[in-house]
Amino acid sequence: MTADTRNVLTALSTISEHWQPHRLVSINDYDVKVVKLQGEFVWHTHPDTDELFLVLSGELTIQLRDRDVVLGPNDVFVVPKGVEHCPRADQEVHAMLIEPQGTVNTGDAGGEMTSPLRELD
Repeated sequence: MTADTRNVLTALSTISEHWQPHRLVSINDYDVKVVKLQGEFVWHTHPDTDELFLVLSGELTIQLRDRDVVLGPNDVFVVPKGVEHCPRADQEVHAMLIEPQGTVNTGDAGGEMTSPLRELD
């Protein structure tokens, strides 16, 4: 194992707060983020980019205005750019997100749930 290798489970074990994305790695102009989720987030959109969710453990509901998308372990869903959505996790979820660098977690909504991208220790 080299210093450039990252283990997803080890990375998640260092995260203590929910809705606080941490950069696992970057590739080209994208960040691969790991995050723990619990509770309901905020309704928001990302006007300029799609957002990929990969659930690693737990069950995540991506609420859309016209339907709910339920994701279990190893499920992937892409929220198209400009689509309003609200993630909800009734129990703790571990997830990976892939987004362009600089994407704000609350998109156009802002507010107290906005979190700067954090680096893993």
